Amino acid sequence: MAMPRLIYGTAWKKEATGDLVFKALKAGFRGVDTAAQPRHYNEALVAAGIREAISKGILKREDLFIQTKFTPVSGQDLHNMPYDPKAPLEEQVHASVASSLANFTFDNSVNAYIDSLVLHSPPSREFSDLIKVWKTLETYVPHRIKQLGISNTDLAVVTRLCTSPDVSVRPAVVQNRFYPATRWEVDLRAYCRAQRIAFQTFWTLSGNPELLHSAPVQKLAESATISAPVALYALVLGLEGTTVLDGTTSEEHMAEDLEVSQILDGFSQSEGSRDIWEACLNEFKAVIRESP
Repeated sequence: MAMPRLIYGTAWKKEATGDLVFKALKAGFRGVDTAAQPRHYNEALVAAGIREAISKGILKREDLFIQTKFTPVSGQDLHNMPYDPKAPLEEQVHASVASSLANFTFDNSVNAYIDSLVLHSPPSREFSDLIKVWKTLETYVPHRIKQLGISNTDLAVVTRLCTSPDVSVRPAVVQNRFYPATRWEVDLRAYCRAQRIAFQTFWTLSGNPELLHSAPVQKLAESATISAPVALYALVLGLEGTTVLDGTTSEEHMAEDLEVSQILDGFSQSEGSRDIWEACLNEFKAVIRESP
């Protein structure tokens, strides 16, 4: 399953998680992001929402990109977590992956699998600990886990993962905040593009109120007759090598946000509007200080 442009984000949805996942899939989302981290996610309810969509014929498992995460102890609620925090790192990983695979079992006749499993930040400052986690995750690739990634990290860590002789499965995705405090990760995204690593943005709307009201976003929204959030998503996706986590709880916005594909496949390519798109994209790159 190819990684969709928009992936439905399920953090902080709590008891509404299952219903919102079902509504997102019904609206047309074909990617879902979660984590084996009860502190901020409810992976079991994500699976329940997917199961309902499958049972109602909205999609099949093979139509869906499922991404979850292994979260180190530092990111967990110590009173509610999918593994023993006192166990060795390797055992923590195995227990977490087992819990995720159990959640995402939809047909007893088919082995459960996860399309993308992301390390939810390095487990410590020691690169050796990251390698222990990574090598354990590698044992599941490609049959139970299709690809690996890492989130909440920096260029130095990603570079080491890509160049270390101890790493057999290179990261396929990096998931980080997209906001001014990190200069919109210009350098890290450039490295990811060069290495053909997908960069997943989150906080794309909530972290960028100024971008949302910036001239290129407003111009694209007006020219393409779309909302400013959809215009912002389109321009972020126009940076190349990017995908966007979209965590809206509004059914109206779910349907609206998916219109971004029409902008990328239609408006940006058509003879009558291509120049407008390119001008907006170049201006947007200037705003975030990225070379055109």
